Amino acid sequence: MRLLRYGPAGQEKPGLLDNTGTLRDLSGVVPDIAGDVLLPESLERLRQIDPATLPKVTDAPRIGPCVGRVGKFICIGLNYSDHAAESGMAVPTEPIVFMKATSAISGPNDDIVIPRGSEKTDWEVELGVVIGRTARYVSEAEALDHVAGYCVVHDVSERAFQLEMGGQWVKGKSADTFGPIGPWLVTADEVPHWNQLDLWLEVDGKRYQNGSTSTMIFGVPYLVSYLSQFMSLQPGDIIATGTPPGVGMGQKPPTYLKPGSVVRLGVEGLGEQQQRTVAWSK
Repeated sequence: MRLLRYGPAGQEKPGLLDNTGTLRDLSGVVPDIAGDVLLPESLERLRQIDPATLPKVTDAPRIGPCVGRVGKFICIGLNYSDHAAESGMAVPTEPIVFMKATSAISGPNDDIVIPRGSEKTDWEVELGVVIGRTARYVSEAEALDHVAGYCVVHDVSERAFQLEMGGQWVKGKSADTFGPIGPWLVTADEVPHWNQLDLWLEVDGKRYQNGSTSTMIFGVPYLVSYLSQFMSLQPGDIIATGTPPGVGMGQKPPTYLKPGSVVRLGVEGLGEQQQRTVAWSK
């Protein structure tokens, strides 16, 4: 299934994209794509519904973040060896874990607001993992049983805030609009080969990132298991699994987003995003 949320920011309704690409309204069935709706038994009930019986959404609404009420937005740094190399950093021997503020979450096609004082706002296309069942101390063998599905994540980053101001990376990752997710949550049963997905990103029509999840250092089962040793993972939590090479910081010379840039990105089978960058204003 391809589940999504649509409507004005803060007023999104749950929806489903059927096999013909028609948006169907789920608001008469579930309150949101969030929390207990992501449990395996809840998703199975949704699978039993004939999409043709759901109301069509006939206009072209804004597409919102594909998951609501996200409790934790967990990111994995330097999870592609070639990205570590372009960043001038050592390949990690254990996952580098940091958080992104949930207030950064935005819709897949919403504007990216370049923060006040930013000169190094950068791009990162990533595979997002959405948790569907509480995970505590799970093994790698059982980890995927706790995954509801996958989505496209754009881990927008301000490199000066992240790397030049000391402290934690979270400062450079958490500005409002720095976490577009979606357009859809594709349920795990439709993504059997999470480790064979192409990822790409373009800025103003130029392709900068071309990668594959096959080159991740730490795979999805390992990451879910690893994180569950340090914190419980709850339905609706999102894990951004890292980015392939081609980020702005790694260009020669470094290249960053400016107001008026258009960013397009996608992950194979999970849809595409497109954002326009705008300057911060009061």
